[in-house]
Amino acid sequence: MISELIRSRRAVYPAQYNAQAISKDELVSILESANWAPTHRRTEPWRFKVFHTEESRRKLSDFLGEIYEETVQPFSEVKHKKVMDKPLQAACVLAICMQRDPKESVPEWEEIAATAMAVQNMWLHASALHIGAYWSSPALKDHLHKLVDMEEGEKCLGFFYMGKYDGEVSEGERKTSIEDKTEWV
Repeated sequence: MISELIRSRRAVYPAQYNAQAISKDELVSILESANWAPTHRRTEPWRFKVFHTEESRRKLSDFLGEIYEETVQPFSEVKHKKVMDKPLQAACVLAICMQRDPKESVPEWEEIAATAMAVQNMWLHASALHIGAYWSSPALKDHLHKLVDMEEGEKCLGFFYMGKYDGEVSEGERKTSIEDKTEWV
């Protein structure tokens, strides 16, 4: 049932991934789920840059490492290594991008929200396939246009790391109930 899948979805981080590959068919099915997210005025703003091969993930790793060195102060060798390791630990990394409607027919926040819903669809689909996922949005994302082509009005909202993992994810919890967050008017 969908409610069980929603409650069991968790962030699974790159350090937890095993070396098992994610097939192109699995990736296409996950991306297809993204394409069915709600979208106001049918702008379908979600865009994804797929780093699936070892070579493309290595390029992303090197790029993020260089940008970290150029832009982050104070420099931390530990954080620099983590930034570079994440794409290599993952079986696939998607750059989550949002293409702004050129007509600006809807507010930008609605385009961002639609893209986030597309990511939620992917995350749920990946979870159903026992593929772990994690959305990271470091400041380095703002430099992605230096690595890949981006259209006018397109911006990167973060990176979606994916990988297969062993074992089970932890139980979820919420600090407060939905009743504490709901006012019936």
